[in-house]
Amino acid sequence: MTKVQDSGSGRAKSGHDTPISKPAIDVHDGVPLLDSGVNFVGEQVSYPKGAARIKSMLATMAPGQKTGWHKHGVPTYGYILEGQITVDYGDAGKTTYHAGEGVLEAMDYWHEGINDGDIPARVVVVFMGAEGAENVIYKPDLVSD
Repeated sequence: MTKVQDSGSGRAKSGHDTPISKPAIDVHDGVPLLDSGVNFVGEQVSYPKGAARIKSMLATMAPGQKTGWHKHGVPTYGYILEGQITVDYGDAGKTTYHAGEGVLEAMDYWHEGINDGDIPARVVVVFMGAEGAENVIYKPDLVSD
């Protein structure tokens, strides 16, 4: 099988010029959920150095459940499937994320989420990290906001 690479010209390189055929309905043109490089507190997303390590998970929070104060050592994306979560960013304020919304989590900023709704909140969480990087860093009791 010959590997085909895009030369940037809209034509594939496979030993001769072959037009790249994009399907009439492209699944990559779906409904945008989030398109940003900056999170709620204004941090620019930055990736850790090292071999990439992506982890995704489905997190469920019961009504009233809290995440605990934490920050992230890697860019973290969440998509709220059901329910709502209010995130307290201390001096930067609070915001509530509802079902159908995507969020870039704060990285170097302590924050705590709470399911302040009346149904379980289900969230797809994607940690875009690197080998050895900490996805979640919990706040020590002695650290101030």
